[in-house]
Amino acid sequence: QVQLVESGGGLVQAGGSLRLSCAASGRTFSSYAMAWFRQAPGKEREFVAGISWSGGRTYYADSVKGRFTISRDNAQNTEYLQMNSLKPEDTAVYYCAAKLSTGASRYLRTYEYDYWGQGTQVTVTS
Repeated sequence: QVQLVESGGGLVQAGGSLRLSCAASGRTFSSYAMAWFRQAPGKEREFVAGISWSGGRTYYADSVKGRFTISRDNAQNTEYLQMNSLKPEDTAVYYCAAKLSTGASRYLRTYEYDYWGQGTQVTVTS
């Protein structure tokens, strides 16, 4: 069982930055591939960024590539999402997700993940 708690969301102007964190419980964090998804009002939850169990592979949605950076610290059981050059269309609730995996595959679908956090709101004003 893994429990995930996101933090770091807030209100920011377009062009600004935020850093989201996802703290995981348990002693097997390094056995999980991690990801960030987001959900805007009236829209489906969508993939934002993913990272392999070791941090050796990262991958991004085209909409955030070059602006967002996903990382993890397995010693601290924490995943991060650094968001730069934020746009109003980045406004959403951001969720971290965990999938038991020690491979290097990419996981882009919500149903592929085993555990979810409660979400943190990110609002970008123009």
